[in-house]
Amino acid sequence: MIREAYESAAGLFVNTVEQVGATQWEQPGLGVWTVCDLVGHTSRALLTVEMYLAKPAAQREVIRPVDYYLRVQASLADPGSVAARGREAGIALGPDPIAAVRDIVARVLAQVKTASDEALVGTPVGGMRLIDYLPSRIFELAVHTLDLAMALPVTVTLPEPVAAVALHLLADLALQPDKAAALLLAATGRRASPAGFSVL
Repeated sequence: MIREAYESAAGLFVNTVEQVGATQWEQPGLGVWTVCDLVGHTSRALLTVEMYLAKPAAQREVIRPVDYYLRVQASLADPGSVAARGREAGIALGPDPIAAVRDIVARVLAQVKTASDEALVGTPVGGMRLIDYLPSRIFELAVHTLDLAMALPVTVTLPEPVAAVALHLLADLALQPDKAAALLLAATGRRASPAGFSVL
């Protein structure tokens, strides 16, 4: 399911990027990012898998997918740094971002296909199994592909395996005293989400 979801999420991302018009790359994408920056940032959901597979971890330190996010929030989630990495990733796509994204997706999916579920990847917040790291990458691909679709604008539908993995991780992230009630009330139509509410 997780591998299928990752492949589907990557495919949806490519299909959405292919709909970016020649004059749309520098238009607003998300926050401070242009469309090109957003595509570059989203491509990191693939490139980090490649990078971390290339530097195997010596031991498993991060057990669950949600633990990865909680560790990142505690140590690495500086908005300025995230924004800068997105811009750098957009520039790195070069003069033909669509071709670059196609190449990245094909290359990384091929590597994931041959890697073991148990392969220990060396993330910045600790070693974890590949199969436990992929759900966070599926979540990133799903959310940012939806961001891209809104920016263009085009309509996309999340494949069921992608939605299932992303929503499961979302629920795990919401299991915090100040998050769970707000999400339940908003998701069931009882109350609008508080301004700026996010489980991240």
